[in-house]
Amino acid sequence: MKRTGCLIAAGLVAMIAAGAFFASTLLGAASIKVETPFVIEQGETLTSVAHKLEEQRLIISADGFLLRAKLLGSGKPIQAGEFELKPNMDQADILRAFQNGDVIRRYVTIPEGMPSVLVVERLMAEELLTGEVTLPEEGSVLPDTYDFERGESRQALLDRMKAAMTAYLAQAWDKRSPDTAVGSIEEAVILASIVEKETGLPEERGMVAGVMSNRLRIGMQLGADATTIYPITKGRPLGREIRVSELRDPNPYNTRAIAGLPIGPITNPGREAIAAVLDPEETDAFYYVADGSGGHVFSRTLEEHNANVRKWREFRRENGI
Repeated sequence: MKRTGCLIAAGLVAMIAAGAFFASTLLGAASIKVETPFVIEQGETLTSVAHKLEEQRLIISADGFLLRAKLLGSGKPIQAGEFELKPNMDQADILRAFQNGDVIRRYVTIPEGMPSVLVVERLMAEELLTGEVTLPEEGSVLPDTYDFERGESRQALLDRMKAAMTAYLAQAWDKRSPDTAVGSIEEAVILASIVEKETGLPEERGMVAGVMSNRLRIGMQLGADATTIYPITKGRPLGREIRVSELRDPNPYNTRAIAGLPIGPITNPGREAIAAVLDPEETDAFYYVADGSGGHVFSRTLEEHNANVRKWREFRRENGI
């Protein structure tokens, strides 16, 4: 009788131990001490991922993780990407994150008015992106902040930026004002790229677009210095004064020497510059010049403009510019 009782007691102890082991492996917590990035590569299986988790001591048992996934998991496949594993996560949370694709999102910003050559440089500088990238056509990239995953190709991200521009242009063109001076989406991008470079003040875009539109309508030269500089630097800063010979060079970009729009965009314009061109501010101004405060003063006649230019030159002399 006593022996039977001992056997029963031993059996209970064994059952409790087995239950504890089962709970720790099947239902138990992971062993994540601090926030830890974890990467699942394309083509990895749940089995290989489980063993990698165990090797990195992020879970107690790969077998337990796999058993829990088999018995209690949703059956959804795991997804590739970079995940953030946190100390409060248990095995169920980890599996759920892998299945839902709760990957770490990283971001790259393309500012309004960034030329394509600098867009490529920015993408190449992102070390977590992969592969080479082809130089996009000027004006084909929509400036914005884009998210990406570790290991995503640079070309794939650039293609998303270009698709965003195509989609935005189609939407904006459908809403254009009858007062716009451009006759196509391509012309809108070209003129918007000039507006983007001519003023750094968002509140001036509509007015600058209005002046440029007035000039286009009467066949007057646009006279934008940025179009003179573009064929020289392809969008990079010139770093010096424009030479007289460059101002007079009748290349198809230089609106100081040719009438009408240049042959193509001179940068990647943002939404606001495009919107300003498609619905320009109504104005009788044909001229503008810097006013010394970061903005411009606008004028209707050449006489008024020349007076404003003299004031600007005086300001530059007085301030050693």
